[in-house]
Amino acid sequence: MRPLHYYLLGTSSWFLAFGMQSVLFAWLLIMVLRESPEMVGVAQMTLLLPGTLLILAGGGLADRYGGRRMAMAAQSGATLAPLILLLLVALERLSFSGLLLYALVMGCAQAFVTPARDGLLNQVAEGRIQRAVMLVSMVQFGTQIIGSLVAALADKLGAALILGIQAAVLAGGLWGFRGIVQTGAKQEANRDAGETSLLRSILEGSKAVLRHRSMRTVALLNFAMGLFFMGAYIVTLPLFVREVFNGAAADLGMMNICNLVGLVSAILLLLRIGDVARQGRALILAQFTGALVLGLVAMAPSFPIFLGILFFWGACGGVSMTMARTIMQEQALEAQRGRVMAFHWFSFIGAGPLGALLNGFLAEEVGAQAALGVSAAGMFAVMLLLGFRSQLWRMKTTA
Repeated sequence: MRPLHYYLLGTSSWFLAFGMQSVLFAWLLIMVLRESPEMVGVAQMTLLLPGTLLILAGGGLADRYGGRRMAMAAQSGATLAPLILLLLVALERLSFSGLLLYALVMGCAQAFVTPARDGLLNQVAEGRIQRAVMLVSMVQFGTQIIGSLVAALADKLGAALILGIQAAVLAGGLWGFRGIVQTGAKQEANRDAGETSLLRSILEGSKAVLRHRSMRTVALLNFAMGLFFMGAYIVTLPLFVREVFNGAAADLGMMNICNLVGLVSAILLLLRIGDVARQGRALILAQFTGALVLGLVAMAPSFPIFLGILFFWGACGGVSMTMARTIMQEQALEAQRGRVMAFHWFSFIGAGPLGALLNGFLAEEVGAQAALGVSAAGMFAVMLLLGFRSQLWRMKTTA
C-alpha cells in the first residue's frame, strides 16, 4: 500500500468514530438525560476545552517526536473514552458527570491526534497538497456520514453496542498510522525540533502564523467559525431538533448526515474542478454564504426543509474548511508544519468552548430558533468587517 492509503485508513477510523460520537453524545445528553440548554453548552464545552488548552503542545510534540508516533499514542488513548462510557451504560450508572468524563478523555486525545495527523499529510501527499487535502476531507466527512448512520440506530440498538463499535474502530485505525514511514527529511526536522524547548517550539509555530498575513487572517476567520458556526452546530441545532421537531436519535442522525453530505458534495465538486487558484476568495465567499444559509435554517418551517437547508450549509463548510486547510498547509514551512496546523485547529477549536457556552446561554434565554439567528448575524458581520477587506481576497496561488 502507498503511504497515502495507510494515512487514509488511520484518518477514516478516527472520523468514523467521530461521526458516531457527534450523534450519540448529543442523544445521550439531550434526549436521554434531558439536560437544559445551559448544561448542554457546558458538556460540549468540556468536549472542546482540552483541544483549546493542549493542541498547541500537541503540535510541538508532533514536530519533535514525529506525527506517526503521536497519532498512534493519542488514538490509543482515545479508545478508553467509549469503553468508560460503555461500562457506565452497562452498569446503568449513566450520568451527566459520566458524559463529562468521556468528553475530557476524548478531548485530550483529539488535541494530540489532530496536529499529528495533519503534520503527516504533506509527507504522504506526493507533491499535490491541495488535491490531497480535498481527498482527505472527502474521506473524513464520508466516514462521518457512515458513523452518523450507525449512531442514528441508537434507539434500536442501544448505546452499549454503538460504544463498543466506536472503541473497536478507533483501535483498528492504529494499523493505518503504523504503516506510515517517516522520511529522512522529516526525521531531521524532528531532531532539530528536539533541540528546542517545547514552549519555545510552540511560540515559534504561533509566531509563524501571526506574522504571515494570509495565515493570520485564516486563523481569525477560523475563530469566528468556531464561535458562531461550531457552537450553533453542536449545541443549538440539536436543541432546535428537540424543541421544534420533537426529535429522537434518528432525527439527530439525519441532521448530521444531511450536513455532511453537503460537505462531501462540495469537496467532490472541487476535486472535479481541480486546484483552485483563488483559494482565499473561495474561503471568504463560502463563509459569507454559510452565514446567510444558517439564518435560513432558523426559519425552516418543517423538518424536511430544515434538512435541505442543512445540506447547503454543509456545502459551504466543505469549501471553506478545504480552502483554509490548504492555505495553511501550503504556506507552512516543513519543519513547523505540525505546529502551524496545531495553531490552525487551535484558532477553530479554541473558540469552540466559548461558542458552546454562548449558544447554550442564548438558547436558554431566547430559545434555539432565535439563538441560530444571532449566530448567523454574528458571522455575517465578521465577514463584512474582515473577510472582504483582507489580503485573502486578492491572494492567488499556482499550487
